[in-house]
Amino acid sequence: MFARIASRLLTLLLVMGVIFLLIHLVPGDPVEALLGEQASMADREALRRSLRLDLPLGQQFADFLGGVVTGDWGTSMVRSQPVLGLMAERAPATVVLALAAMAVAVAVGGVAGTWVAVLASGIRRKAHDARLAVWLDRLLLALLATPTFCLGPLLMLVFAIWLGWLPVSGFGGVASLILPALTLGVGMGAHLARLLSASLQEELAADYLRTARAKGASGSRRLWHHALRNALVPVVIIFCLQLGMVLTGTVLTEAVFGWPGLGSLLVEALHGRDYPLVQGLLLLISLTYMAAVMLGDWLAGRLDPRLRAGAAR
Repeated sequence: MFARIASRLLTLLLVMGVIFLLIHLVPGDPVEALLGEQASMADREALRRSLRLDLPLGQQFADFLGGVVTGDWGTSMVRSQPVLGLMAERAPATVVLALAAMAVAVAVGGVAGTWVAVLASGIRRKAHDARLAVWLDRLLLALLATPTFCLGPLLMLVFAIWLGWLPVSGFGGVASLILPALTLGVGMGAHLARLLSASLQEELAADYLRTARAKGASGSRRLWHHALRNALVPVVIIFCLQLGMVLTGTVLTEAVFGWPGLGSLLVEALHGRDYPLVQGLLLLISLTYMAAVMLGDWLAGRLDPRLRAGAAR
């Protein structure tokens, strides 16, 4: 247990170092972005000193670490507001979008993955099931391969512009949530569906299920009472990883649909070379991802006691 905690802390320290270095390697000068190209050299140097950008990178990184530990994540250079306060203002919109997207992913992944596995395994014993399973799997692969920046405008074009059923963009109720949630959740759902299908087919072909079939267990009982629990272990782990990555996915989705969340705030901060705000947002994304990985490990141990016993050694 101690080794795992130490490993997580070391990973977090490395992540913070990479975030800090990448931010300072981004082309552009934040002082020039704030004052413009016509500002005098004296004004630039004065602002650089006030923002502590004149300090060596090592000292700036030490200040960054100290602020994170003490709960002071810095002040936005552009907005002159605390970074944590800005993130707290935008977080609710992103949380709503993330929960809706994960609900779409679970619905698509659970229904489509189980259906493809049932068709491919021959439980129903119908001649056309195998061909239908192949076509459904190809459809899932196509959805998985479609990038967000293509799927979002396509859904917007069909359902908002051509049909006029849904608003084009903005944050104003359930109707405005549907297209962003579908854009972000369909690809994740397709990934979960293909993984669940493969895992279920493997379990349905296992020896213990052949024994259950020989004892007279029905196809539905073999599926729901025996195979599904074991098949969910890798799916749960991937689902938690997707939960950690959903904040990254919101960057493009929120930019496409004008969603006022953390993703759009990150885009604004990058345009303004707002070092403290970009660092804070990337650190939040990293912490979310690490927490999701730990949650996945714990849930996998709940579903499969063998994994829990192995982690305890």
